[in-house]
Amino acid sequence: MEVLDHYLYTKEHEWVSIEDSIATIGITDFAQSALGDVTFIELPEVGAEVEQFEQFASIESVKAASDIYCPLSGTIVEVNTKLEENPELINKSCYHKGWIAKVEMSSPDEHSKLMTAEEYQNYLESLQ
Repeated sequence: MEVLDHYLYTKEHEWVSIEDSIATIGITDFAQSALGDVTFIELPEVGAEVEQFEQFASIESVKAASDIYCPLSGTIVEVNTKLEENPELINKSCYHKGWIAKVEMSSPDEHSKLMTAEEYQNYLESLQ
């Protein structure tokens, strides 16, 4: 499973990439692999307030439907509308073209509650 070094991760298999006060969020390679072919995603609304570890989107695949939890609190400033027409982008490029939303963080210190790439890799190994 691919884990990117400069990203942060949750135990629910979301990733976050932080640039200034904007956090880009998606699901990990492990998550998209476990789901199988993604067929639909319900995106959050731009302008919505989100709380850390609260459900903010949902995803459906040929295998299951799952909630997606926001790794950081803040305001949704952008969603990846390409996923509405092409949800399979999550399978093809979960860390790049398949990102879900961008959040302007309201509590940047919350990132200390997330796992580093090394911690996430160890977590994945503990699941096997």
